[in-house]
Amino acid sequence: MATVRQKSTPARQTAPQGAPAAPPAPFRKSTAREYFESIVVAVILALFVRTWVVQAFKIPTGSMENNLLIGDHLLVNKFVFGPTANAVERGVLPVREVRRGDIVVFKYPEDPERDFIKRVIGLPGETLEVRRKVVYINGEPLDEAYVHFLSPASGPGQEVTAFDRRESYGPVTVPEGHYFVMGDNRDNSQDSRYWGFLPASYVKGRALLVYWSFDSAPGAGNLFSRTRWDRLLHQIR
Repeated sequence: MATVRQKSTPARQTAPQGAPAAPPAPFRKSTAREYFESIVVAVILALFVRTWVVQAFKIPTGSMENNLLIGDHLLVNKFVFGPTANAVERGVLPVREVRRGDIVVFKYPEDPERDFIKRVIGLPGETLEVRRKVVYINGEPLDEAYVHFLSPASGPGQEVTAFDRRESYGPVTVPEGHYFVMGDNRDNSQDSRYWGFLPASYVKGRALLVYWSFDSAPGAGNLFSRTRWDRLLHQIR
């Protein structure tokens, strides 16, 4: 009689009773997934920073000369005027109210899709008047060392055209929740003298510094030679 031999199988080893189970194998993400998640996080952070913290802005006109030049590329602090819930937040966070002299970027009231940049001159509740190119706040002349004029103010006895808002304007009272803004280049600036008061809700942020400046005037030159190196990281005041 033939004998059938059965193939023996090794006995399964079991962990001793009471011994901890072996940890599961660690989960490893694929390289593609890691790249994808990194890109998503970077995009979210970039959008957050651009929306709430800082934004780049380019000077397109000469209305702020000679302080800001055409071709200046700025960083705008969008956090400084942010809303706060209480006095504790205002004391801890680097936020504050808009002040006279701040250079702000804002949505142009007549076309909110466009951004403008001007200097805050009149605050809510103040009476503002321009007489022979001198700004008066509540009857007192304003000291403005930053102002640039293309032509001198008319002298005593010279006739001033009633519609020339470069020479005279007002008096007007700035309503609550609004500001009166003007360009530093007073004779070449479309500002509150022409389109009215700026709503506070339209202010996007305060101009912080020039991170790059490029002379775009017609003429020969390359990127290196046209860069205004002396204006790099120039703090805006």
